[in-house]
Amino acid sequence: MLDLVETYWPHILFTISVVAGTAAAIHAAMTKEEVRSAVGWVGIIVLSPIVGAALYLIAGINRIRRTAISDRRALLVQGQIRADFASYDATNELVAREFGQRFRAMKILGDRVTHRHLTTGNTIVALDTGDEAYGAMLKAIGEAKRSVILETYIFDRDRIGVRFADALIAAVKRGIEVRVLIDAVGARYSVPSILGMLRDGGVTVDVFNGNVIMGLRLPYANLRTHRKILVVDGRVVFTGGMNIREGFSSEFSGDKCSFDTHFKVTGPVVADLFAIAAADWKFATGETLEGKGWTLEPPHTEPGAPVIVRAVSSGPDRSVETNHKMLMGVFSVARSSIRIVSPYFLPDRELITALVTAARRGVTVDIVVPTANNLVLVDRAMTAQFDQMLKNYCRIWRASGPFNHSKLMAVDGCWAYVGSSNLDPRSLRLNFEVDLEVFDRQFAEALERRIDLAISSATEVTLEGLRARPFLVRLIERVLWLGSPYL
Repeated sequence: MLDLVETYWPHILFTISVVAGTAAAIHAAMTKEEVRSAVGWVGIIVLSPIVGAALYLIAGINRIRRTAISDRRALLVQGQIRADFASYDATNELVAREFGQRFRAMKILGDRVTHRHLTTGNTIVALDTGDEAYGAMLKAIGEAKRSVILETYIFDRDRIGVRFADALIAAVKRGIEVRVLIDAVGARYSVPSILGMLRDGGVTVDVFNGNVIMGLRLPYANLRTHRKILVVDGRVVFTGGMNIREGFSSEFSGDKCSFDTHFKVTGPVVADLFAIAAADWKFATGETLEGKGWTLEPPHTEPGAPVIVRAVSSGPDRSVETNHKMLMGVFSVARSSIRIVSPYFLPDRELITALVTAARRGVTVDIVVPTANNLVLVDRAMTAQFDQMLKNYCRIWRASGPFNHSKLMAVDGCWAYVGSSNLDPRSLRLNFEVDLEVFDRQFAEALERRIDLAISSATEVTLEGLRARPFLVRLIERVLWLGSPYL
């Protein structure tokens, strides 16, 4: 057998390359919905069949097939509890009356692409700093009576992470049902990871998409949960952009503290946020969260009352590009203003076209990005795109001060979009994300004031300033921009 291999190894290698390359190219052509993505992958595979097929296996297969819990209400007992939640569903007529026909169209779009209800009777409170958010989250864990589920991208084993671990371990000792899900990549930001400490303390913990290096999930190594969801007693949720790490706490990081924005949410939307976290937990572990500890509290507000909120989950499964579709929709209906804060601003051509078209219609488009960025390569790549926006009536601002990781959007002073999604290819197509669509003037106007405050001390980016930089710098940025889908 060895003699046969030694004699015919070129033929064997050629056969393997043809079979692997053909299979990978056919898969790319048949499954990719964007022609540029399909052409790019087929080109890589044809030029280098074995290496290209291997790269495609690792980074090109974006869809995870899984059974999702689409609506938490389906898991509730029949009768009054289900009726209580259904009575909070926002109607087309309510949205049209309060926000106009164009936002009625946004409501219908959300109904069709998210398959989750737009609900009334919610509350949403912004937590402006890591210290404020971490304090509120730890307090909620400490007061938990029945259950805690936490899903996050990064959970560092630093002083803040240990504080959370101690609170979760203490909850387990009080008899509380606790589940913790950390992304397999994010769990490795600390060495050693927080996993061992949690397990030793009795916390049921797992990683999302584990064994991404050597295991059988290798085709999905590029797919991560970027969601941040903490649900306590089926009653209150904390969600937004904030990971668990001391770099966002001024208590430990002082003047070098980075900023982010998190949100405390109550009301019927809690049911859908729980459903998202529970589905991810089931995918990772096979366990369905049911029983008395995981029941939801019926809302205590009046149906039809503010705030109107929808949970928007997106990711490389059946909800692929949901956040992208929502953004395309709202950019199309905007009339007066689009205000965006994002640490990583790398929209694709479709989103850029939607934004510049809005600006050409007379909509004021302001985009705020940090001057200090924690990902230098991403910052360079996104700078390479700025000229496409600036020459088409959009304005871009470099915010002063420490790095700001917030993801905030307000449109026309009445619609807002906040959560974990960045405006970059990874968040829009590869990561599992969760955001909140909010119809509420008071909330949207508060976001606009926050953005105005950032702009007041920011430096405006200009075409002249971009073009005045050295050619080599601009060339490097364009080269990095070519690889932006994988940064």
